Amino acid sequence: MHDEPSELTALIELRKRLADGLARAGLNKTQLATRAELGRTTVQEAFQAGKPAPSAETVVALARVLRLPDQRLLDLRRIAAGDIDPALGKNYGPGRPITEWDPHDLEVHPAGIGSGVVPQRTLSGYVPRGHDRILTDAALEAAQGNSRMLVLVGTSSTGKTRACWEAIQPLATRGWRLWHPFDPTRAEAALDDLERVAPRTVVWLNEAQHYLGNPQLGERIAAAVHNLLTHPKRRPVLVLGTLWPEYADQYTVLPPAGSPDPHSRVREILAGRTLTIPDTFDQDALRTAAVLAQDGDQLLGDALTRAHDHGRVTQDLAGAPELLRRYEHGAPTTKAVLHAAMDARRLGVGLHLPQTFLTDAAIDYLSEQDYDELTDDWAEAAFADLARPVHGKQAPLRRTGARPRRRPPGGPISTPAPSSVTGPAFRLADYLEQHGRTARLRLCPPASFWAAAYAHLTHSDDLGNLALAAERRHRLQWAHHLRLRAADAGHPYSLNCLARIWEEAGDMEGAEALYQRAVDAGGASDLTELADQRREAGDPEGAEALYRRAADAGDADALFLVARRRKAAGDREGAEAFYQRAADAGRADALVDLVELKEETGDWEGVKSLYRRAAATGDTYAIARLADMMEEAGDQEGAEALYQQVVDADDTDALINLAELKEEAGDLDGAEALYQRVADAGDTHALIFLAQMKEEAEDWEGVKVLYQRAADAGDTHALKYLAQMKEKAGDLEGAEALYQRAADTGDTYTVVHLAELKEEAGDLEGAETLYQQAATDPTALTVLAQIREQAGDWEGAKAVYERAADAGHASAMVRLAELREWAGDQKGAETFYQRAADTGDPDALIHVARMRDEAGDQEDAETFYQQAANTGELPDDEAKMRWPYGLDPDGSPTPPWP
Repeated sequence: MHDEPSELTALIELRKRLADGLARAGLNKTQLATRAELGRTTVQEAFQAGKPAPSAETVVALARVLRLPDQRLLDLRRIAAGDIDPALGKNYGPGRPITEWDPHDLEVHPAGIGSGVVPQRTLSGYVPRGHDRILTDAALEAAQGNSRMLVLVGTSSTGKTRACWEAIQPLATRGWRLWHPFDPTRAEAALDDLERVAPRTVVWLNEAQHYLGNPQLGERIAAAVHNLLTHPKRRPVLVLGTLWPEYADQYTVLPPAGSPDPHSRVREILAGRTLTIPDTFDQDALRTAAVLAQDGDQLLGDALTRAHDHGRVTQDLAGAPELLRRYEHGAPTTKAVLHAAMDARRLGVGLHLPQTFLTDAAIDYLSEQDYDELTDDWAEAAFADLARPVHGKQAPLRRTGARPRRRPPGGPISTPAPSSVTGPAFRLADYLEQHGRTARLRLCPPASFWAAAYAHLTHSDDLGNLALAAERRHRLQWAHHLRLRAADAGHPYSLNCLARIWEEAGDMEGAEALYQRAVDAGGASDLTELADQRREAGDPEGAEALYRRAADAGDADALFLVARRRKAAGDREGAEAFYQRAADAGRADALVDLVELKEETGDWEGVKSLYRRAAATGDTYAIARLADMMEEAGDQEGAEALYQQVVDADDTDALINLAELKEEAGDLDGAEALYQRVADAGDTHALIFLAQMKEEAEDWEGVKVLYQRAADAGDTHALKYLAQMKEKAGDLEGAEALYQRAADTGDTYTVVHLAELKEEAGDLEGAETLYQQAATDPTALTVLAQIREQAGDWEGAKAVYERAADAGHASAMVRLAELREWAGDQKGAETFYQRAADTGDPDALIHVARMRDEAGDQEDAETFYQQAANTGELPDDEAKMRWPYGLDPDGSPTPPWP
């Protein structure tokens, strides 16, 4: 007998292995057919002598149920079916089953790095595009027995390799193999083993220039591929490759007459076998990606936030992991420059960051040791390193410049405004910008950052945004100087802030000039904000003057407020004029007040005209009001059409608002009809409103029916209402069932109340179970403690607060600290405040800062005040910051218990 099986002996060996597996599994063939999801005849013939070899799909299905190694069975089946020449040897050609390949080993770019002790490369969901259909057709033709070749042509990281991987997945289930020649070199491996490729093999020529473009071996490889595709006994095979456009052009363009033709065989093999892949996602692909993102694909969701406008989604996905690696493993100087760029972008500086700013800003991001080791050319080396691209032609920090402005011909000739950036400017990669916004959220830039901004930034918005950021981080001197620079550059908000300072200092003339500069710079809205502050401070006259100034500048909010003042003063004509101007400036609720004015005067045609105007903009409330008017006028058909527009727009709020108006006007039938329309559209809130109407009419049966409908739709409020009704009626068992349904939705109060019911009924075990259910959630524990507190069970409340604190709930820690403070246990109070502060709780941070302040430790107090400020939740009022809720202004605690 030969070492390698013949077709007959291979078939005998295949059936013997299947029979042995069947015996070990203890199954009969009928049971095997059921578990393998195959027909009984198919399974019977797989074991029956004299029948042809079973299909690859049948072998794979049987091997799965019988727990047999499917690859050896598939190899035997191929020989038995005559698909493989036994003389090829034990490996049956180069490669291994597609199912054994990791796509990253085939050079598919990872889209992210998973978490864990050993980070895993991950892929996003796949978005099919136009070229995928052609790829799929080629794979299908190969599966049907025809040899095919296709080479995808596209620029870097456009999804070529991933598309090939997705296309061959149907072949994996049919037992196909994949061969990726790469050892010792790609070209040598391909030339050595192409003649050994067996049928049902995918030949993977990713980056095909390494094979076809090899100066010594490229033409011979092309000839070998041609032989593989055309030899009848070697089919079917599928040859897939990828190329950049410049290589495709180089290989396919005919050389000039009389010149050498180094790629004649390559050109022949590529003819009719290339497929261009687009650089960007079209709108259909973007919509598909958005759906996948909504379904939980975070990688796609993150990429779309950065690439939705330009559509280079695959480039973003391919470059993100490498950008993060370059950042995390960069030299101290490159990381310092990146940190400065990240902080600049998250604090409001524009896209184009001057090199001079980044260089000076980076200094204080370096440690003392790293600073001492700086060389004279450190900045040039850092920027050169950061400009090196990764996959998708992205760089951590690439050199850029603002586009020149274009003016139509024939316009006035004017001197162009000076650029806000002088010298080279750089743009931070979108992915690193996004990463910096989260990773550095609570960090305050060092002094070199603010000094560099003051020295090198010139754009008014950049300076104004940084002045505000410095102020919020208690860098008050830098905030003042940056605001002066921003005002000099014409920043409206900064000008208004300075004007207010001048005004408070008594320099009314200087303030007036600054206010006027702010208006000229387009800062009318900032004037409105200042007017609001002045009104809240008890200066109505000063506020009115600023409102008028902002209104004169066309600010919609100011126009609206002046209109209301005119109306309150009885100047209806003036009010109408200002309302009209506010509406023209985009203040939608100005139309509503205008409608009220015209309704009060009985100008119904004017009312309809205004609603038509609002409806034309798509305002669904206005559409609903027009429908109501048509209904009152007897035009039922027109009203119905408009109501349907509101329903189609999914704006049930507009219909509910209209129903409430009808209810208030006494038109209960009309209100009920609208509530019913909204309820029929699936809105459970409308069912509750209807139930409340029935309740006022004492239609208790109707109330029950409606609440039951809302409860069946999963409305927690309705479930609790029905439960309360049953509880009041003495039906504790029915009440408990409904409370349980509400508790299953995660309603913490209901879980606790249900536990109390069981406790009252003597079911201590059931009560304990529910209390334990609440105890798994620190928030629920705090709620339980609050309930016990409200019931006067102070000791019980303290015990539960302590359990919540042990579970890490900051609010419970703060409450326990207040208890200790009220009892005079300052040390215990500080311990709990410190624990809560360690979680980042802003109230606790302020409490700890106050205690350190009172103890005379000003430096420590400032640190904690700064941490509280960095949370972004610092109160505006300094007194509130130092004497928070629960303390009197003199610092003595307000007792939290009776």
